[in-house]
Amino acid sequence: MGVGAVLEPLTVITLLFGGTWINRRREYSNKSSRLGARAQYFLSSDSISDSDADEETGLRYALDKYAYAEPRPPSPSLLQHHKEPWRTRTIAIGPYKFEVNSPNTATFRHRILSRLLYRLPFLVECWYWALVYWTYQLGRAFTAVTLRDDTVDVARHHALQLVRIEQALGIFVETDIQKFFLNRPMLMNLTNWVYSFIHIPGTIAFLVWLFYYTTTRNSLDDPRYSPLDHRLNGSPAGPPLYAARRRTLAVCNLCAFIVFTLWPCMPPRLLSDENVAGSVGDMARSYGFVDTVHGEKGAGSVWTENRFCNQYAAMPSLHFGYSLMIGLTIMTIPLPPQHTQSKSVRLPLLPNRISLRFALPSWRRVVCVIMGAAYPLTILAAIIATANHFILDAVAGAFVCILGWWANSILLNLLPIEDYFLWVLRMHKPERQIVDIYEDSEQQYESKIVAHATLMS
Repeated sequence: MGVGAVLEPLTVITLLFGGTWINRRREYSNKSSRLGARAQYFLSSDSISDSDADEETGLRYALDKYAYAEPRPPSPSLLQHHKEPWRTRTIAIGPYKFEVNSPNTATFRHRILSRLLYRLPFLVECWYWALVYWTYQLGRAFTAVTLRDDTVDVARHHALQLVRIEQALGIFVETDIQKFFLNRPMLMNLTNWVYSFIHIPGTIAFLVWLFYYTTTRNSLDDPRYSPLDHRLNGSPAGPPLYAARRRTLAVCNLCAFIVFTLWPCMPPRLLSDENVAGSVGDMARSYGFVDTVHGEKGAGSVWTENRFCNQYAAMPSLHFGYSLMIGLTIMTIPLPPQHTQSKSVRLPLLPNRISLRFALPSWRRVVCVIMGAAYPLTILAAIIATANHFILDAVAGAFVCILGWWANSILLNLLPIEDYFLWVLRMHKPERQIVDIYEDSEQQYESKIVAHATLMS
C-alpha cells in the first residue's frame, strides 16, 4: 500500500473534520449578535405549537433583526412544563402504518453535547456515516474470519457461473477492457488509484457537498443569506434530499451484506490463483485476469488489504452502486430558481413563415449532467480494468442503488430506537431549519415577533 496506508485515512479524517467546519452554524453578524439568549431558546426549543410551526422560519429572520437582549437563557427547569415527555413516531411496513411512542429528547437540548451538536450539526452526519460504514465492515470482517474451507470453492464456482452467463449474453468483455488498460501503463496506474482511493473519500466528499448545498446554504443561521431575498442559495430540495441519499447508502450496504453472505462470489483477479489444481483451476486461469491493484507495486487500499476484509464479496459492486447514486443525484438535483434560467433558440425553417423554438438548459444543469454521468462511468471502467468486478457485479450494484433510492424511507422506522439511544445518552439532536419564502411584509414580521415576545415575557 505504501503511502496510501497513510494518505487515504488522512484524507477521510480531513474530509470529515472539514465538512464539520464548513457546515457549522455560523456566528451572527454584529447587528444580529444583539439577539437575546431568550429568543435563541425560543427558536431552538420544540415548544412551538404545530399551528405556529409554519411561522417559525419567518420569525427567525425577524428575531435576527430585532433583539430582545437578556444576559442568559432561562433555566431549563422553569420550562419543563412546555415539554411533553413522549413523542409520537409512525412505523410503516408496506401499506400498514401504526404509531409508537418514544422519548422526547428535547428536554436535554441545553446540555453540553446537545449544544455542541447544535453548533456543529454535521457531527450527526459523521456519526451516521461511521455507524453505517463500520456496521457493514464488521459484517464483512465476521464473514471473513468465519470462512469455511469450501467457501472459496463456492465463490470461485459462482464467479465462473457469471463468466458463462456473460458469454451467453455476449457481454463478457472484461478481459478485452483490461488488456486495453494494461497496454497503457500510465493509464493503468491512474486507474488503480481511482479504484483504491476514490470510493470512500469520494463518497464522503459528496456527502459534505450535498449537506452544504441542500442545508447549510439555505440555513437562516447563516447571516450571509437573507430569506427576504425571495431566493434560495442552495438546492430547493432542502435537507430531506440529503437525508434520503444518506439512507440510500445505508440500504445499499444492507442489501450488499445480505447478497455476499448468502452468495459469495470471487472477484476476477482471484481466478488466476496458481495454487488451484485441476480442471477448474486451469479454466479459471485461462481467462488471464491480472490483479493490478494489490501487491508491492499496486495501489491497494487500506480498507481492502487487511486480514478482516472479505475477499469474496464482489457481488454486488458497491463501488459502482455508490457512484451511480452519486451521479444520479448530481444530474437530477434541483437547482435554485436563479440558476435554472434557460435560453430560447429560434431556428427558421421557412423564411418569415415557420420557425422552430426550443429551450437550452442552463450551463449549470449541463455541468451537473456531465459530472453526474462521468463519475459512475469512470468507476465502472476502474472496477473492470482492475479485475475487481464483473459487469454483472456492476449491474447488481445498480440494482441495489435503485432499491435503496426507492425504499430508503424504510430506515425511518428506526427513529424510535434512535430516540431511546439519545435518551440514554441524555442528548438532543436539533433539527436543521431552512429558508422558507413568505409573502408577509417586514411590518407583519415585526408584529408577529412582538406578539410572541410578549407571550414569552
